[in-house]
Amino acid sequence: MDNDLDHTLGAVGQRLRVLRRQREATLAELSEATGISVSTLSRLESGARRPTLELLLPLARVHGVTLDELVDAPPTGDPRIHLRPVSLHGMTMLPLTRRAGGIQAYKLVISPGSRREPDPQTHEGYEWLYVLNGRLRVVLGERDLVLSPGEAAEFDTRVPHWFGAADTEPVEFLSLFGRQGERAHLRARPRAGRSSEQDD
Repeated sequence: MDNDLDHTLGAVGQRLRVLRRQREATLAELSEATGISVSTLSRLESGARRPTLELLLPLARVHGVTLDELVDAPPTGDPRIHLRPVSLHGMTMLPLTRRAGGIQAYKLVISPGSRREPDPQTHEGYEWLYVLNGRLRVVLGERDLVLSPGEAAEFDTRVPHWFGAADTEPVEFLSLFGRQGERAHLRARPRAGRSSEQDD
């Protein structure tokens, strides 16, 4: 099992290098687009740095591929998308959208105790979270929050951020992510004393 995981993760660096070269982008340009340092990107591509979801998410978004394509791409290089869960370091992510561009939707499950120490990351984009089950700890800049089922948060991902289970139970939540400048288009909203209805 560990050998399979090491083999899968070890192949990620090569895919990252191929994708970057296909875009004719330098490490410096990719660093500017993702917020990940040049040294970290170089170590990821060489296999010297173990990839994490926090690092792979902005890279998948910039390269216009899904996370499962990046982590578990078919050997033929076939770009067709297969919605499979990806698990790394106690976090499981299931892509809910099939297109690489635009706003992406994911369901995430974090195991308790798997991410004990906050390690905030930054990258370009805007994110919305909605907690389904369990309690989600969110470190957002100087703020340290705990969200319960039915609660939501939205933030600019250029602010240092980190997620983890707040207690001894797994936490499940939905994530919507858009690259910087993209926002959800609100077509209906509640009006005082009336039910939600379509805006003109």
